[in-house]
Amino acid sequence: MWPLLLRAAVVYAALLAAGEADGSHDVLDIFGTRSESDYYCNAFQGRQGQAVPLPRGGGLRREQQELGAAGPGGSGLSKAPPRSVPSKVALDSLKLPVDTSAGFAGGWNLVSENSGVSAMHLVVMRHGKAIMFDTCTTGRSLMRLPPGRCRPDPRSKQPGAMDCWAHAVEFDYNTGALRSLKIVTDTWCSSGAFDADGNMVQTGGFFEGDKSVRYLSACGTCDWKEFPKSLADGRWYGTQLVLPDGSFIVIGGRRAFSYEFVPAAGRANARATPLRLLRDTTDDVENNLYPFVNLLPDGTLFIFANDRSIVFNYRTGQVVRELPILPGGARNYPASAMSTLLPLDLRKGAGLSAEVIICGGATKNAFKLGETGTFPPALRDCARINPSKPGARWALDQMPSGRVMGDVLILPTGDLLMLNGAAKGCSGWGFGRQALLSPVLYSPYLRRGKRFRVLNPSNIPRMYHSTSALLPDATVLVAGSNTNSAYNFSGVDFPTEVRVERFTPPYLGPQLSPNRPAIDAASVPGDGMRYGARFTFRFTTPAQGVGQGDVKVTMYAPPFTTHGYSMNQRLLILPVTAFAAQGQRHTITVDAPPKPELAPPGYYMVYVVAKGVPSKAAWVKMHK
Repeated sequence: MWPLLLRAAVVYAALLAAGEADGSHDVLDIFGTRSESDYYCNAFQGRQGQAVPLPRGGGLRREQQELGAAGPGGSGLSKAPPRSVPSKVALDSLKLPVDTSAGFAGGWNLVSENSGVSAMHLVVMRHGKAIMFDTCTTGRSLMRLPPGRCRPDPRSKQPGAMDCWAHAVEFDYNTGALRSLKIVTDTWCSSGAFDADGNMVQTGGFFEGDKSVRYLSACGTCDWKEFPKSLADGRWYGTQLVLPDGSFIVIGGRRAFSYEFVPAAGRANARATPLRLLRDTTDDVENNLYPFVNLLPDGTLFIFANDRSIVFNYRTGQVVRELPILPGGARNYPASAMSTLLPLDLRKGAGLSAEVIICGGATKNAFKLGETGTFPPALRDCARINPSKPGARWALDQMPSGRVMGDVLILPTGDLLMLNGAAKGCSGWGFGRQALLSPVLYSPYLRRGKRFRVLNPSNIPRMYHSTSALLPDATVLVAGSNTNSAYNFSGVDFPTEVRVERFTPPYLGPQLSPNRPAIDAASVPGDGMRYGARFTFRFTTPAQGVGQGDVKVTMYAPPFTTHGYSMNQRLLILPVTAFAAQGQRHTITVDAPPKPELAPPGYYMVYVVAKGVPSKAAWVKMHK
């Protein structure tokens, strides 16, 4: 750790010298407090616009429209303003050559023209709905709150001002229907996870929301419950992780070089615990926000920030192991690489390997260059490591193109889907260029050089603040993208995006559909899955001739996705211990994960994969 301290000292001294040279000490504010206006620094050189046109006219109707409150009987949804003709910058997008050698290369369809809010944060909940939310900071959305449900606006210069625009919605991904949700404290660049009962527990944000803990249950009438000032340190761009006992740890955030455990509802933490890695990896543009954090099978944590990582024992507060530097650039916000824990194959027993993958990112100076209108190519490498292995080293591979601000999702088959983002620049308002429209399939079990397959592209740029999520039907929901400091639909390179798409992966192509299995929901045990126990259910296939060797059962932990990072995402492949086929009907028994370090308590999506084709998922509760 001493080399990290030395590097931090050198950087600090250089920043101090620079600040003294120009008579300002603002350069040191990466370790202190900045004014709110400082956070609006972007590649637009400070220009901000409001592209949702204000209504004309007077009276109550004008007041309701301007403030946001829906009129009596109104749906609350405003029509999305027309988009301007794409700019030269917007037209400079990248579509990679599609690989059709294996057949169907995926397909896109539009789920909704207007989600009401732009999905900066996205989760899929067990009651069949997705939750999308952004921030109060960007002002008006396209969804109004019902009368009497407005929130006080603590940043308005007008005493008693109310904000009547929704900044969160419940989205029906099958019908496109919306229900507004009321956020009280600002959720800008916050974090979250699910508790053992499938409720979302959500932390941090901006301004009055940076120390908040919020709860949202999975029901059609539920709304947020908020507890401000619950955290000891402000958590803006922090990472939240569920632990084996179902509790949560939240790590890092802007100028929060610490970690703490999320307190019970209504309680407050008195102090946080410093984590030296976070301060040591903070450079002149940070490059270590939203650290990548994974729970490892032995109960320790893998924590990655900037280009460095450790194995950390959160119970003792000790660093177990320092891992090698990942060269080439920075990987965390604003460099914003993609990362996840690779599938845990429990069929291997004692030979289980828990690998982490990190792909893409940006050069360390990408943000500084963006301030001058220069946008360097994104990083192209993909690196894997087994953090628990003594002497572990990064194993490198190359993507078809560089990618920054992308998402990576684990599919039910165990393959990864990389999508969204850009080929140049980094995260930040206006700092990305050359939208990368082509998703890429990554097969971790193939040999190096054969793992990547380029799929059919979208026509919608998904830049900064875009999100995606795996759905129970094994398709992928894609939403969001707002590289502007307000809801801007014209006069900008990348208009605020409220359209929602669904991507169909290759495994659901026409030539494979005859193999698609279907889980018999009535056969799934109602009391869920217990650690170390056997779990039996039935499924059917359209055709006969499916044997045990053609089938695997996977369980997926639905993540909390924002800023290109899906927190708590994991997929486990379960050992099959019994299999019986009667024509097209099959009974299968699997061994549940033996301990919560492998699968923390909560609701999982359980899939049957037959001859490479996944079923629709059954929601199953994992518990003691």
